[in-house]
Amino acid sequence: MTTTQPAAGTASHGVGVSLRTFLAVLWRDVFVTGRELGPFLAQVVIQPFFMLFIFGKVLTGIGYVDDSFVQILLPGIVALNGFVVALQNTTMPLVMDFSWTREIEDRLLAPMPIPLVAIEKMLFGAIRGIVAALLMIPVGFVMLEGIHWPASAWPGVVGMIVLGSLAGAAIGMTIGTLINPRRINIMFAVILIPLMFTGSTQFPWHALDDLRWFQVVCAINPLTYVSEGMRDLLIGDQVESIPLWLDVPIILLALVIFGAIGIKGFMRRALD
Repeated sequence: MTTTQPAAGTASHGVGVSLRTFLAVLWRDVFVTGRELGPFLAQVVIQPFFMLFIFGKVLTGIGYVDDSFVQILLPGIVALNGFVVALQNTTMPLVMDFSWTREIEDRLLAPMPIPLVAIEKMLFGAIRGIVAALLMIPVGFVMLEGIHWPASAWPGVVGMIVLGSLAGAAIGMTIGTLINPRRINIMFAVILIPLMFTGSTQFPWHALDDLRWFQVVCAINPLTYVSEGMRDLLIGDQVESIPLWLDVPIILLALVIFGAIGIKGFMRRALD
């Protein structure tokens, strides 16, 4: 009795210290982002802004695209921004920390387990992705005409953005720990761009029935299920979408698989 109580108390104290350290490190990263808000906003808004402008404003304005296309486009761009920003903001800091700045050494000396350091990196990347996705909603509403999102869908939309950003961060953790830092530029051409354009962000997945091989390629991309989940919530009565009951489990599966691979890769790099 007297020997087990101190052990339990010590374990409880250790968990408390780890949790407080985890939250302190996460808050520090969020605070630094607040101090660099201008560059962050420029990074996450410019590219999707021009995608919305060209596809939703210019092409519809000159008659090459039907006006109803904006209802399909905006949910996909919101999904794309959350997913890709989370991926990039998990991958790039990891690459810099492990190769150039070596800031990761300070994190590893903090009083919390190594897997929690990896989880903090993913969670911070996901928070950036969530903010980036939410920012595109008012931008889209102001820029595009005829956008109507039912109020009842908003909780589901926020949930889908959170899931998509977490999945993007998990993939970013995998990429950041498995790819050689000297080849990180190749990553954007070989991995990131195909992810962006096979994620069904500019088109509904079911519309690819006559282009079967490309439909199969898009089905492999987790981003497809974020885009389709957004459309199912917002315009499911207008356009055939992959149903939400299928989207959510696949996104969660991608999150678990890539998160596990990424954390394992992080531990390997951290212990080298």
